[in-house]
Amino acid sequence: MARYRPEPAFDPARGARDAVLLVNLGTPDAPTARAVRRYLAEFLADPRVVEIPRAIWLPLLYGVILPLRASQSAEKYASIWDAEGSPLAVHTERQARLLRDWLDTRLGRDAPLVDFAMRYGRPSLAERLDRLRAQGCERILVLPLYPQYAASTTASVLDALGAWLARARNQPEVRCVKHYPEHPAYIAALAAQVRRHWDAHGRSAPLVMSFHGLPKASVERGDPYYRECERTAQRLAEALGLSEREWQLTFQSRFGRTEWLQPYTQPTLVGLARGGVRRVDVVCPGFVADCLETLEELGIVARRAFLDAGGSEFNLLACLNESPQWIDALGALVGDNLWTEKTRG
Repeated sequence: MARYRPEPAFDPARGARDAVLLVNLGTPDAPTARAVRRYLAEFLADPRVVEIPRAIWLPLLYGVILPLRASQSAEKYASIWDAEGSPLAVHTERQARLLRDWLDTRLGRDAPLVDFAMRYGRPSLAERLDRLRAQGCERILVLPLYPQYAASTTASVLDALGAWLARARNQPEVRCVKHYPEHPAYIAALAAQVRRHWDAHGRSAPLVMSFHGLPKASVERGDPYYRECERTAQRLAEALGLSEREWQLTFQSRFGRTEWLQPYTQPTLVGLARGGVRRVDVVCPGFVADCLETLEELGIVARRAFLDAGGSEFNLLACLNESPQWIDALGALVGDNLWTEKTRG
């Protein structure tokens, strides 16, 4: 294999362009055991995701976990798959298209190109970066769709970006947004989503804010994720005018037997129901697009647990998805981080 990829042909008639690349986690190509196994193999083999020594983890992954988990996970994906495909992929593609329109409306010919990629699965980060370079992009803003930084998410995107740059002979300028847990436009988009739900269905307390979990050891080693989740939750509670008794921060999606960040979401919901809470609203501030973790883990499994424990009404609020306020927030993030002042205002 050649050390460097072939460079796209130089076109003197085409000026250099800027680009924005949205990056989300990823999804299988189909809700089948084969597709899910391929996706999980890439995801769980990433040392950023699982920090167990490779000599121990990889035989366990390929010999035990993938054969057992692929079919189980495929059934879960099938329960949330729709006619357009994976919800996460559908929403991410729509967000990229709407952001492109947002920037085109404001900047016209000066607007950057906008595309999207997945850290795992397709379209891959390398594939989309190659496409942007072929379109003459010399400056690329990589915008991970992870508001809160974690080594297992944002840092993994940076790893993949670095690997792509390492094989580029003529490297473009690249900037990556690290995090935005308290960005005013992001918090405003979250608050608007909650208010929309309350306007349509009435308000309940407490509001449970469920974030994706992380092994506790990762935070003890210096990962800022927990601190950033706290900051987001606090800013959202302030924007909604909630007292400390009217909201609760929880963590979901625990994997394995080690201790993860607590309190865990589902046991918290069961405890609320057993304590007499009949209605609960759940919002997922760390997920900007509905996916398996929101639609199946919360919308099906956690809902059932809450109702079985004595609750009577479980409301899972939609993620930001294509809400106008979220597209405005993406535009604001681009304006804050792209090289040119033309994206501001």
